[in-house]
Amino acid sequence: MPCERKPMRYGHSEGHTDVCFDDEGKCIVTCGSDGDVRIWESLDDDDPKSINVGEKVYSVALKNGKLVTAVSNNTVQIHTFPEGDPDGILTRFTTNANHVTFNNSGSRVAAGSSDFIVKIVEVVDSSQQKTLRGHDAPVLSVALDTSDEFLASSSCDGSVTVWSIESQTQVAQWKILQKSSDVSNAKSLCRLAWQPHSGKLLAVPVDLTVQLYDRNTWTHVSTLCDDLITQVVNVVVWSPCGKFLAAGTVGGNLLIWDVEAKLCIERQKHEKGFTVCGMAWHPSGGRIAYTDTEGCLGLLEGVSSSSPSSSSTVQSTKATAAKEKNDYDDLFDEDDDRMLDEGMSDSRSPVKKPVMEEDDDDDDLMPATGRPRNRGSFLDDDDNSQDPGSVKLDGVPEEDGSSAILPAVGPAVSRPIYEGPMPTQPQRAFQAGSTPVHLMHRFMVWNSVGIVRGYNDDQDNAIDVEFHDTAIHHAMHLTNTLGHTMADLSQEAVLLACEGTDELASKIQCLHFSCWDTHKDWIVDLPKGEDVCALCLGQGWAAVATSALMVRLFSIGGVQKEIFSLPGAVVCMAGHGEQLLIMYHRGTGFDGDQALGIQLLQLGSKRRQVIHGEPLPLSRKSYLAWMGFSAEGTPCCIDSEGVVRMLNRTLRNTWTPVCNTRDSCKSKSDHYWVVGVHENPQQLRCIPCKGSRFPPTLPRPAVAVLPFNLPYCQTTTEKGQMEEQYWRSMLFHNHYGFLSSSGYEIDSEGQSQAEKEQQELLMKMFALSCKLEREFRCVELAEMMTHSVVTLAIRYASRSRRMALAQRLSELALEKANQFQEEELEEEEPAYQRGSRQMSTRQAQVENGCEEEEEEDYLQEEQMDAEESTETRKQSLNPFKKGGKSPERPSPKPMSREGRVNPFKVSGAGKPSSSSAGQSRTTNVLDSMTMSSRKPTPLGGTSKQGKAPVLKPLAPKPKSKTQATLLQMSASKGNRKKLEDSQTEAEKVKPAPAATPPASVENIENRKLKTGFQLWLEDNRKSILADNPDFEEMDVIKQGMGRFRTLSAEERLNWTERAKGDSDPKKRKREDEGQVNDQMESDEGSAKKKKPLDTSAKLSAFAFNKE
Repeated sequence: MPCERKPMRYGHSEGHTDVCFDDEGKCIVTCGSDGDVRIWESLDDDDPKSINVGEKVYSVALKNGKLVTAVSNNTVQIHTFPEGDPDGILTRFTTNANHVTFNNSGSRVAAGSSDFIVKIVEVVDSSQQKTLRGHDAPVLSVALDTSDEFLASSSCDGSVTVWSIESQTQVAQWKILQKSSDVSNAKSLCRLAWQPHSGKLLAVPVDLTVQLYDRNTWTHVSTLCDDLITQVVNVVVWSPCGKFLAAGTVGGNLLIWDVEAKLCIERQKHEKGFTVCGMAWHPSGGRIAYTDTEGCLGLLEGVSSSSPSSSSTVQSTKATAAKEKNDYDDLFDEDDDRMLDEGMSDSRSPVKKPVMEEDDDDDDLMPATGRPRNRGSFLDDDDNSQDPGSVKLDGVPEEDGSSAILPAVGPAVSRPIYEGPMPTQPQRAFQAGSTPVHLMHRFMVWNSVGIVRGYNDDQDNAIDVEFHDTAIHHAMHLTNTLGHTMADLSQEAVLLACEGTDELASKIQCLHFSCWDTHKDWIVDLPKGEDVCALCLGQGWAAVATSALMVRLFSIGGVQKEIFSLPGAVVCMAGHGEQLLIMYHRGTGFDGDQALGIQLLQLGSKRRQVIHGEPLPLSRKSYLAWMGFSAEGTPCCIDSEGVVRMLNRTLRNTWTPVCNTRDSCKSKSDHYWVVGVHENPQQLRCIPCKGSRFPPTLPRPAVAVLPFNLPYCQTTTEKGQMEEQYWRSMLFHNHYGFLSSSGYEIDSEGQSQAEKEQQELLMKMFALSCKLEREFRCVELAEMMTHSVVTLAIRYASRSRRMALAQRLSELALEKANQFQEEELEEEEPAYQRGSRQMSTRQAQVENGCEEEEEEDYLQEEQMDAEESTETRKQSLNPFKKGGKSPERPSPKPMSREGRVNPFKVSGAGKPSSSSAGQSRTTNVLDSMTMSSRKPTPLGGTSKQGKAPVLKPLAPKPKSKTQATLLQMSASKGNRKKLEDSQTEAEKVKPAPAATPPASVENIENRKLKTGFQLWLEDNRKSILADNPDFEEMDVIKQGMGRFRTLSAEERLNWTERAKGDSDPKKRKREDEGQVNDQMESDEGSAKKKKPLDTSAKLSAFAFNKE
């Protein structure tokens, strides 16, 4: 009995559903947990009539124009059919009714409820009721026999009970079910069914089988089962003739038995394996409708309505007996070819004979005949397939009595059985942004340019083209005389195509509405036997993929261009600008997975293949649902599970999941139909579809916008949220680089704004890591920062009193500056180099101004003390800066008439960042802490690194001796070595400035440059050591800093004034200039002397201006 399983239709929201036919079989009636009853004229009905009867509907029955429903408000309601008008309440329960059914004549309705009660109500007079009490748990289902004498009910108490309607007493009871506390917890709905006409047998689903009980003796007479059943049977239904029995299981299996022969003659599988909870046999017997717990409706077509004749069964039995003495293989020799050629079902095998109930399915998997079983009867179909192909070789299921033959099977059983992964049916080619072809009113394409609708009904066969921007072109109405089924739309043309027929070839038609001449369209016929499978438009070109595994390129004016072959059948195509994206089958998928490959071609002046057939990643057991480009030209794809992926060009063309539309769906039956992707702003434009995968054409669907969200871990935490935001920003702004390299103009302002946002996120993560004391993580984050933001991070670390972190960041900043300068020296001439550095200096000033505002948010809890406030008002140097060109000068000294610049000083509004030599300046012991005499850390082990100024890496400008020295270090290896040697000798002679107060002659310079804190520390060192004898030098300094900060602002200012009075600034300036000039002459030569004359322009990049 070969039958065809139609694709499922979404009918209701997820939850329990039920289904039935009307008396004539013209309509399918379904109900669901959304409270609606829908009347379908056919499975393809796109606009079924909907009747809302309550909040939830648990069961539906239809007879003689009366529609009865079990509703969640504890009532059994009745409506007229097909009008759907309310016709009163039939009966009420204290809880909801779980199942309702009519008797054979339609005069009575039986209902079972969760309050353990079964009621039988007269339809004409609802006051005539009979109540059956005796169950100890909710009632699962009820069934009235054909003679209205008995009623059978199943319950969660584990029993199946037969009642006498007249006496309202129990006639028989079988404890054969698993007990449960409620219907929602029951293993099975246990839908009972009486055999039509005679009512001789009662079918009861029990675990993995269906048991048949005789009406006369109430004894178990037979069991129907099959090896395909792996989960409990949920519902059973008889054919109108009473000779076949169909069953649906929790695992989604659909089986049909010939009850007389006890043979399983049909096996089908739910396309997604969902639980079958409702089944109905068409009155004519040719179809079976079924529903699942996800709200879907399905149909089995071509189901036989008559049983195999008893004569054929007898003949089969005689043939078997006559040949028992011969070899077993000879039994099938003359039938094998006939069976394979004619495609007959397994039920007609001549070896079948009715047998006893024992050994029901012993042979189900034995390859007795060696021929393939009916493919559709056992393969697990995936969501997009109906016939995955015959890989599993299996024999005819010898359901019953085959044990009489089996002893002679011996040698034939040794043939191996394939038990590996099953192949997946390849998905068909489709046009992105289109709805199914079989619809009369459908979207042929919906993209970022416009909408193309197709109409094919009795009144009209036409195509409407509508543009989102009417400035491109006005709307068009086209007569579809050629029967086009595929379309694409761009800002230049409309491309249409139709498949070929026996008489006509497949045609391509292009309406080039942007053409400047009078001939706007052209048509091309493909060779006979070659059909168009997919098409797309680009900038000045059109592409068509055909059934001959070829791609044909055309100019937009109709000139044929290149032709090339594809490795497999095309699935989808998309075009954008000069890019052509092709998806095709690169092989056979298994276990529901599709094996798709992707090609990305550049069709501009420099033609090349960007992606060479790499596999396309999809979710497990899913298929490709949409493919195209973002508005900025980045390839994107969406699978049937709602996962949106975008091509990451910076990671060697890998695919990154950026959104899951299922997260935004309210129910499992809802979907989003994608029409466009935008990277700036970050928007996924799609249409919400309630209970379906695609929208109707009328009324015009509304477009919703979904946000992107990368599936990073722990996005509920602040750290996870910022990480997701940063990498999403990085991914969605990669198109700037691609567009720039392709010669397109880009929004430089938007690009700079995006980079600023990324650096702000990095700084926020840096601040969070500092608070969490994750200093190693801080350095990792700093490696992703720009020069200016690294300097800001150094400042934050210093204010947070994390001096070790600040030291490592300063070394990292120096490395970044060296790399930047080396790249500049290699790429640019010195004259242009100076100009570019001045430009970058101005940019750095702007960046620092913006970052200074952002920093206030990061450092709200980090307040500067009174001394720093005083020093700021006096335009003092940043106490955390490592000034000078070597460790010999830990304190900054004026290097020109304008003086040295504090890179972290917050100057007043409108004031220049440089300070004059006459202005008061103070230094801090923190200047020398970074050059402590302790053992150097791994990152600060060399003398070169030990002297690294914090401010150097930020602005590589040749405006001071410090930067000149840095430039010489990166430009000349020999000079760098000489400088390191001289600095090493200097370090050997002079101790660390942060050590105890010096008494040797070598420390005279240090004594001259002592700060107020250093003077205070000299006087209070003994008291600190007395209180803490175990302190080391760094501990003494830290303790001293804490005590010094507790002093009043006036006291600290007094100490600072005393420190200034101990030195002569003018004399120090002259000495510094002489020493620096001598050093520069010995290391660099006269050619480099003029660079450090003006320090203002150079250090302006480090200044943090505060309005």
